[in-house]
Amino acid sequence: MFMHRVRRIATDLMNKYPDRFGTNFEQNKKTIVELAIVRSKELRNQVAGYIASHLNKQSKSSEENLESQGEPPDSLSSEAE
Repeated sequence: MFMHRVRRIATDLMNKYPDRFGTNFEQNKKTIVELAIVRSKELRNQVAGYIASHLNKQSKSSEENLESQGEPPDSLSSEAE
């Protein structure tokens, strides 16, 4: 039940403020304090950790997809030019 709450809060925050979060746990904690009222330090830390972990997994997954397609990870920046 508690993990469901963490996941729901984290997902809501990431959907509302996608550009405010990253893979840095400490920065995510500060951002959560600015954006939301969290009742406990433990809950804030768990939400910040979930967001950092989720974004790390997401970035690794996208890198692996690019590598499996035979493209180097930096190829995205050269295509934008």
